[in-house]
Amino acid sequence: MIISILNQKGGVGKTTISVNLAAAFALTGKKVLLIDADPQSSAMDWATKREKDPLFTVIGITKPIIHREINSFIGDYKYIIIDGPPRIYDVARSAIASSNLVLIPVQPSPYDVWAAKEVIDLINQVSEPMSEYKKINKAFLINRRIKNTAIGRDVETALHSYNIPVLETQLHQRVVYAETAAEGLSVLESKESGASKEIESLMNELIEKYGR
Repeated sequence: MIISILNQKGGVGKTTISVNLAAAFALTGKKVLLIDADPQSSAMDWATKREKDPLFTVIGITKPIIHREINSFIGDYKYIIIDGPPRIYDVARSAIASSNLVLIPVQPSPYDVWAAKEVIDLINQVSEPMSEYKKINKAFLINRRIKNTAIGRDVETALHSYNIPVLETQLHQRVVYAETAAEGLSVLESKESGASKEIESLMNELIEKYGR
């Protein structure tokens, strides 16, 4: 299963989701590869900070060759996560073409809802010519929702206007995501159970809906 975490809008939490989702899959005993396709190399920086044994493999591919290179990894890994770049269309296109699922993180803000059209258009441009021989699923993930606010529900309703599934799992704004990242850890290795449960729920939902 190949999952791209992609949004042409920056600052939506792509790397945080990529790292923690990869960790969740790895902790089930499966071999996982995380491809850092962002020139900022945040996922690679995370791996460098880690002092514990690695949970999964992290490599950097920041050129539009992912769709060609990925074939050499498919046989070795059960799950491949691609941490996509913002505003680099040729690399993003390559990531989309490689994927079974493109996960689009969106923060609970009307600005993020409006900006989502850009990445959806890009996904459609890549996936439609490939539709005869490959299906590329796409879904929204609401990220950094603030507890006890209604805006998450409002954004979910607005996102449905794109006729793209919105995942039931939502990730909340939690300090532990930043704290663990600074140490090269995942939230599943922390004592903060709320974040761990969210990531595990995300993993299980993806497997149930798109893992076949």
